[in-house]
Amino acid sequence: MSEAPPLTGSAADLHHYLQQGRGAVMRALDGLGEYDIRRPLVPSGTNLLGLVKHLAGVELAYLVESVGRPAPVLPWNEDGSVWESADLWATADQSREYVEGLYRQAWVLADAALAEVPLDAPAEVEWWRPENRHTTFGHLVVRVVAETAQHAGHAEILRETLDGQAGRDRDDQGSADWWRSYVGRIQAAADTFRG
Repeated sequence: MSEAPPLTGSAADLHHYLQQGRGAVMRALDGLGEYDIRRPLVPSGTNLLGLVKHLAGVELAYLVESVGRPAPVLPWNEDGSVWESADLWATADQSREYVEGLYRQAWVLADAALAEVPLDAPAEVEWWRPENRHTTFGHLVVRVVAETAQHAGHAEILRETLDGQAGRDRDDQGSADWWRSYVGRIQAAADTFRG
């Protein structure tokens, strides 16, 4: 198999931001145990490993399958449980290694598509309404970049609720004392509106 040509132009820009979001999602799991990456942290049940599982499916569906490229069959798609949110949490028998490996496999397949499929190439999303299901690969790439960035933000907030670790630039912003002072100023401003 020959190596794909380097990305240029808009495809390179989109890949850069996609990879930036992917990295942020994966960093949110760094150093955490199985329980913390799996447990629901907000009333909607959102959890870190579930975000990884969901994004693996998103990349495979939109950036691989929708342009007619082969992708692994995901059990939650095959049995229809994806429509009951089975892609948003990892079952006890789905290991961290399995879910993270699936996401990294999705990256490889999606990156290959990005290198080989023109952004203006036709794409079809079979589960969209018939009048909307025909689109372009570029539209789907933009959609996946946006969704990955959105979920990267969710992951960073979830991680912060677990151990106070903020995003990748936390240390660039200031020391622990700086952060305490900063948050204190925000709280003081909010307190002026307490009933």
